[in-house]
Amino acid sequence: MDILRKRLLHLSDIPRDLDEVTTIDTRQEVDPQDVGLNAADVNAIWDNVVKLYRSGVHPGISLSIRHRGKVLLSRGIGHARGNGPEDDPSDEKILMRPDTPVCLYSTSKGITALMMHMLAEDGLINVMDPVAFYAPEFARNGKDNITIHQILAHRGGIPGLPPDTPLDTLWDEDATWDLLCDAEPIITDGSKLAYHAITGGFVLERVVRQVTGDTINAYIDRKIRQPMGMKYFSYGIEREHLADLAPTYATGPRPGFLLRAFLKRALGTGDITSLESMCNDPRFQDAIIPAGNLVGTADETSKFFQMMLDGGKWRRRRVCASATIARAVQEFGNRTVDQTLGIPMRYSAGLMLGDEPFGVWGPNSPQAFGHLGLINKFAWADPEREMSASILTTGLPLLTHHVVPLVNLVRSIGNRIPRLESAEPFALSMA
Repeated sequence: MDILRKRLLHLSDIPRDLDEVTTIDTRQEVDPQDVGLNAADVNAIWDNVVKLYRSGVHPGISLSIRHRGKVLLSRGIGHARGNGPEDDPSDEKILMRPDTPVCLYSTSKGITALMMHMLAEDGLINVMDPVAFYAPEFARNGKDNITIHQILAHRGGIPGLPPDTPLDTLWDEDATWDLLCDAEPIITDGSKLAYHAITGGFVLERVVRQVTGDTINAYIDRKIRQPMGMKYFSYGIEREHLADLAPTYATGPRPGFLLRAFLKRALGTGDITSLESMCNDPRFQDAIIPAGNLVGTADETSKFFQMMLDGGKWRRRRVCASATIARAVQEFGNRTVDQTLGIPMRYSAGLMLGDEPFGVWGPNSPQAFGHLGLINKFAWADPEREMSASILTTGLPLLTHHVVPLVNLVRSIGNRIPRLESAEPFALSMA
C-alpha cells in the first residue's frame, strides 16, 4: 500500500529513523530560556516540521527562526537530493542542512523590493516615478504612467507574459524585456490588484541596470551580501556552488483542470512537471530572474528579515536607513481579493502583510511582513513577536494532504512565540 500511495501521490521515501536525516546547528541554537521560551515551545514547533516532512511531499525541509535577535532553531530534515519521487534508490542521498542553498522563487520579490527602496535611499530613483522615466521604451502601448510603486505593489497592470511565451524565454532578459515593453496593460491607474508572478522583477531589474550601470546582482552583492557576510544570496547561483543547490521536485497528485488553470495564469504553465524541469534547468539557475530565482539558505533568509526587523541594521552595521524599512513595509491599499491568486491579500510596496485573526504569517499577525515562494516557502518577520523565520522546502505540491501540517506549522510558530503586550505599529516606529 505504501509503495502504491508513493507512486500515485509522487512522494519521497520517509526513513524509519528520522534522527539519521536530521541536522541541528548546535553552534547557533541558543537555550530557549535565553529568549524567554522553554524547551516545550521549541519541541512543539519542531514536531510540526516533522509532521510536514512525514507527509512525503517535501524531500527536504530547512528551518531558521530567530527570536529577540538570537537563533532559536536552525535545522534541516530529509535530503537535499537523491530522495525525490522519481530518484533511483541507488542514487546518492545528500542530507538537507540549515546551510543548504535553495531557490527562494517568489520570496525573491520581497528582497528585490527592499533593493528598490534602497535605490531610493541612495537618491537614484523615486519609486513614485513612472518606470518610463528611467526606461523610456517601457512606455509603449499606454504604459507611460505606470510607476515603480505600482509594479512593487502588484498593481502595474502587467501580471503575466503572453500565454504562448516559451518558458525558456525567462533566462533571456532582453527578450523578456521586449515582451514587457510591447505588452498592453490590463489597467494603468493602479486600481486593480493582480499578483505579478514573474513580470515585475524584470521591470525592476531594468530600472536598477539603468540607474546603476550594473546588474541587480552587483547591487545586492554590494548592499546586502557582503555587508551581511552571506555565502549565497544572489539571483541564480554562482557556477562553483551549483552542486550545492537543492533540486526542486514535483510532488503530490498532479493538478486537475482548475489548478492547472491557476498555474497557467500565475506562472505561464499548467504542467507541474514542465515547471519542475524549468526550475532544475542550469540556464534558469544561472539567469537573473529578480522575481523568482534568488538563492539562499534558511539561515541567510531569516538573517535578511532579522535585519529588516532591526530597522536596517545587522549587528553593528547599518545596511539601510530605518525610514527605508518603514517605506518597504507600509501597507498600500486595503485588503483586496488578488485577481491572480484569487484570495484576500494585504500588500505593501513589495511585501505580503499578515492579518488577524489569521493571515498568511499565522494567527494575529497584522504587523508581520514577508513573502511566499512557489507554493511552500515561507520567509517573514513579525515585529510583535520579535522574530524572523524562514521555512524552505524542496517539493512542489499543490492542494494535497500536506496542507494541514503546513498550516499547523505556521500556526505553532505564532502560538509558541507570544506577542508583545503592547507594541507601536512597526512602520511608525521605524519612521
